[in-house]
Order: sequence, then C-alpha cells, then structure tokens
Amino acid sequence: MNSIQGISPEETWPIRHKVMWSDKPFDYVKVPNDQIGEHFGLFRESKLVSIISLFFVGNEMQFRKFATLVECQGQGFGTELLNYVFEMAESRNVRRVWCNARVDKTEYYKRFGMQETEETFEKGGIGYVVMEKI
Repeated sequence: MNSIQGISPEETWPIRHKVMWSDKPFDYVKVPNDQIGEHFGLFRESKLVSIISLFFVGNEMQFRKFATLVECQGQGFGTELLNYVFEMAESRNVRRVWCNARVDKTEYYKRFGMQETEETFEKGGIGYVVMEKI
C-alpha cells in the first residue's frame, strides 16, 4: 500500500541525486531555499520511491525536484504524488502551479492540465520550459 507524507529536505536529496543529477556532486541537488519548502514523499510499503518539493510565494506554488526512482518509474507513483500536490494546491486556493519542466517531459505534465509558457532555458546541458496550470 502506498502512502504520501511530509518529509525533510534531507530525505529528498538521495533520490534527487540518484535520479536527476547522478553525474554531479551530491550538493548540486540541494536548493538554496530547501529549508522553507514543503517536501513530500510517496512510500511504497516503507520504501521512499518518489519525491517532490513545493515552494509557495503568495498564492502561487512552484514544484521542484520531482523524481521517482528509476526502477519504480512507469508504475504510477509519480502520477499519484503529483495528483496529491494538485489537490493540495486547490484546497489551499493556490492560483497558479508551475514548474521548470525538462523539455522531454512536457507531454507528461500536459496530462495534468499544465501548459507550456514562452519561457525556456538550459541548465547542465538540458533544455527546460516553464509550465503552469492556472
């Protein structure tokens, strides 16, 4: 059985590193404002398999560092966690949810009603586009 619960920033770092930036130093995955964010993890039985970090400014919420262990991808864990985040945003009357999406993941986020904006950039040799849901 899966459960979603709040976790510490430190609990997100190993999955961030393993899934997103394994070729970079461990500290590369830490976000300067991690300590003020809200972090959630999806546990399959007692194993943390998917993580996401939320940052609120006014009535907007950015999600960052959304990752699922490679061996657990394609099983719906990330979708379950992201649905939880969108429900939370709605219950908190968040006006805009946004993220910096890897260009190759835009179709995934479109399934949640997110739309691409005109804002694009590159980081670590990877192309990104800002996506949002109003």
